[in-house]
Amino acid sequence: QVQLAESGGGWVQAGGSLRLSCTASGRTFSRNAMGWFRQAPGKEREIVAATTWSGVVIYYIDSVKGRFTISRDNAKNTVYLQMNSLKPEDTAVYYCAAAPGVIATTRAYEYAYWGQGTQVTVSS
Repeated sequence: QVQLAESGGGWVQAGGSLRLSCTASGRTFSRNAMGWFRQAPGKEREIVAATTWSGVVIYYIDSVKGRFTISRDNAKNTVYLQMNSLKPEDTAVYYCAAAPGVIATTRAYEYAYWGQGTQVTVSS
């Protein structure tokens, strides 16, 4: 079992920045591919970014490329999502997720563990 807890969400004006953190406990964190997902009201959940066990970034959704950065610190059991130049369309609940025993994946069904989500609201 892996328990995930996100933090760092909130309200920000367009152009601002937020850093989301996701701290894991339980099963060995370093053996999980990690991803950040988001779901806006009335929309399907989408993957935002994903990283391998070792922190190699394998994916960003096109709409965040150049603005968001995913990183992880296995010594702290934490994965981050640095979000810069935020836009109103980034407003969503953001979730971190862990894919145990998987080196890297963008497939949501491979992520077995999910955090509770943190709200990000960007005003224009």
